[in-house]
Amino acid sequence: MARKEYSFYPGCSSRKGASASNYRVSVETMCEELDVQLNDIPDWNCCGASIGYAAGGELPRLALSARNMALSEQAHPDQDIVATCAACWLSTRGTRDRLLEDGDLMQETNQALAAAGLKVEAKQKVRHMVEVLIEDFGYEDLGNRVKKPLNGVRIAGYVGCQTNRPFGIDGESFENPVYLDKLVETLGAESVPRYEKKVQCCGGALAFSEPEKSQALIKEILEAAYDHDAHMIVTPCPVCQMNVEIYQGHINQQYGTKFQMPVVYYSTLISVAYGRSAKASGLNGQVVRAKQLERIADQ
Repeated sequence: MARKEYSFYPGCSSRKGASASNYRVSVETMCEELDVQLNDIPDWNCCGASIGYAAGGELPRLALSARNMALSEQAHPDQDIVATCAACWLSTRGTRDRLLEDGDLMQETNQALAAAGLKVEAKQKVRHMVEVLIEDFGYEDLGNRVKKPLNGVRIAGYVGCQTNRPFGIDGESFENPVYLDKLVETLGAESVPRYEKKVQCCGGALAFSEPEKSQALIKEILEAAYDHDAHMIVTPCPVCQMNVEIYQGHINQQYGTKFQMPVVYYSTLISVAYGRSAKASGLNGQVVRAKQLERIADQ
């Protein structure tokens, strides 16, 4: 029996072949090492993320996440809901809060869900995976499991928007959250605590609708990391990881820069530090290769 179990909401970006499929690989590897069992919510659906705000009003958007919550309550009633995607976590947690604070909205949402034979009570906690790591394990426990310290690697912690506001991680500053810095140090690497762009927006969906604006933001995020002599960036958000990594070539063409900065997930760092292979840590899914981590993994 696993040490801990959670009702898992994977989210669309973690599907096979999707932009964050390597994130799912590294999370599963990390959880194997931590003796954590993730129980997928059966028949889960997209949370709507930013597109859910485009039209249709609040009820249809909330109903998407409420359906996932109702399915979780049926399948795993005694487990917290855990998401690895920042947007999924934000949407689901925001839905839970809205339903609990507004009885009329809860009733309307359940009327909508009744068409599918479902009802939501919103009793389960909704947590991001980094909350699980910090609150259910703690830095000391996480550090005690390190087999291959990430010595000599200097890493800038890029939190982004969605795990920072409006909820944030409990006990962290909105202006200067330090949990990624602490995690980096726990794994034996060197953090960049004065990295001033750690909570700057990467542009999110603007990468598609207004790419020049998004790429200008990404350029600043990358420049700040280089200014602090970082070797790579770590993030808890699939959208941040995707935008900051894959648009470096476009930015180089437009601005004449020479960015080649790996952007990795916290779960990738943990998997490598826990002695797992480059493939098991999801490193083969990088567009910009994290060669230092590959070397450590192959030792």
